[in-house]
Amino acid sequence: MSWEVLVRRVAPLVIALALVAGLLPAAPASAAPAAGAAADQRSASPGTFRNPLDLRLPDGSRAENCADPDVARGTGGDRHWYLYCTTDAIDAGERGPDGAPVQHLLPTYRSTDLVHWRYAGDAFAKVPGWVAPDAGLWAPEIRHANGRWYLYYTAPETALPGGGSAIGVATAPSPTGPWTDSGRPVVAPADNPTSPGNRRWTYDPEVLTEGGTAWIYFGSYNGGLFVRRLSADGLSTSASSERRIAIANRYEGTNVVRHDGWYYLLASATNCCNGALTGYSVFAARSRSPLGPFRDADGRSILAAKVGGTPVLSRNGNRWIGTGHESAFTDAAGQGWLAYHAVDRTDPLVPGTETYTKRAVLLDRLDWRHGWPVVRGGRGPSDGAQPAPAAQPGQRRVPPVRFVDAPRPGRAIPALSDDFRGSRLASRWSWVRPPVAGGYSVAGGALRFATQAADLHPPATPLASVLTERAPRGDFVVEAKLRTTVPDTGDSYNYAQGGVLVYGGDGRYVKLAVSSIYETRQTEWGVQDSAQPAGRPTYGNGVVGPVGRTWTWLRIIRHGDRYTAATSVDGRRWRTGGTWTTDLGAAPRIGLVSMGAAGFTTVVDAVRVSRLR
Repeated sequence: MSWEVLVRRVAPLVIALALVAGLLPAAPASAAPAAGAAADQRSASPGTFRNPLDLRLPDGSRAENCADPDVARGTGGDRHWYLYCTTDAIDAGERGPDGAPVQHLLPTYRSTDLVHWRYAGDAFAKVPGWVAPDAGLWAPEIRHANGRWYLYYTAPETALPGGGSAIGVATAPSPTGPWTDSGRPVVAPADNPTSPGNRRWTYDPEVLTEGGTAWIYFGSYNGGLFVRRLSADGLSTSASSERRIAIANRYEGTNVVRHDGWYYLLASATNCCNGALTGYSVFAARSRSPLGPFRDADGRSILAAKVGGTPVLSRNGNRWIGTGHESAFTDAAGQGWLAYHAVDRTDPLVPGTETYTKRAVLLDRLDWRHGWPVVRGGRGPSDGAQPAPAAQPGQRRVPPVRFVDAPRPGRAIPALSDDFRGSRLASRWSWVRPPVAGGYSVAGGALRFATQAADLHPPATPLASVLTERAPRGDFVVEAKLRTTVPDTGDSYNYAQGGVLVYGGDGRYVKLAVSSIYETRQTEWGVQDSAQPAGRPTYGNGVVGPVGRTWTWLRIIRHGDRYTAATSVDGRRWRTGGTWTTDLGAAPRIGLVSMGAAGFTTVVDAVRVSRLR
């Protein structure tokens, strides 16, 4: 997604979303760094690389952005790989007459080693005539068919009657052009099927060819994800062939990967561009058919209100956050890789701006465990030297990966754990802003806590009540088994939620909650960091695994200033999500909340606190 329309997207996103030891290779897999390569690239030994990838402009400087990346290999005798990026500022020093960074329309790069890339120009000098003149072109998708190259893209706003977003396509004799636009949409603007008069977001094309038939996937939060059959010439689709594949307000950035007889849909969730608090992450679901239905590792459909999705890639506590909008490909030795964009939380903005999130392109290996994709054996985004891919025939495959498991809790600490037996709260609990009389009760082995029309985003008021107890010193795990009485379906219960916190104060906390987001029910994983510089976001959010059919188990793992979320639909199989790195003070507390909208109840069956195993 381009920064130019963040203002247009932020409001709906906030509403809709208010919401994962490299070994050296046996033989070199890439040449020594080219002239002008950055110091961090030169420090890697031959056959290794470091993120972000080295994208060089003609003057030798490094490109600032490569969001929504797509990677393709040259055909025939062409030894190059090609990288395509969304419309963005690629040189922070290049400014237009208005002082804003100059936008490049689908910048393209070329490489022979998949590590060092050189700028090969922009796909377009100006937007096609049917696209709104002030729009960018987003999310390139490259395909070779019928003896030519096809470049599909998102037009976020069109000049067509009624406006709206659409998918376009251009063709060329080579991967770097010259590109000739088809002159019309491949997928035209249309209304959100569940909201007539509201144009859906027709974003993020993905093309899959199967048995001589090509399918194009598209969509985003406003409307959901869809698939249509692509015409033989690759230039049009029929609306009558359209099928929905994911519910609205959850996913965008579709990528479909075939593996072991399955079609795996990889897609990204939450806000792509929230500065140092960006929680964008990648999830997976699979089907035996390219048309779905797609289900996650817990058997949950991504069409369901309690929307499915198994975490694949998220922030892991190092500098890389906002990991998403991926492009999966296989190198010359048969190893899978994932190219994706990410935000450096220590340097999140384009220089000279206060709202323009910078998204670099990263590369990490993609492997398979128990039938599901994992990145770096479950370690997530890399920030150190990694074995380089086999970009050319004859180069050796990277060594086998060592899979890792998520941290697990040890024995419960009885003095801090509670199954809410009896008829009143134990003395260990205390209130920050007690609820109104009758706002909670303890009976039948559960705490019942009425939802409040309040939240925890200071300085907004009113601020919600928080039920707290002390946390252990040092590292610990807190788990809560809970449910809410929000109906399982329906789109009029926004923000109603119940969850568990590690609470350093109203402006300093992490929160894992079962949340109602329009027609979906999701496990939201948020952070409030009011110490952010003035004018920048103070709340960031991600999501984890699906909400349970009745109960949902929530887990927060503290390791220093790193807080990792996990969720479960049965209390046995846990899905680990992203890690927020934040300072919650010397003595944060464990908390419970029930808030966002009045009229419902959060039922807490148990809270379990333990040390890390």
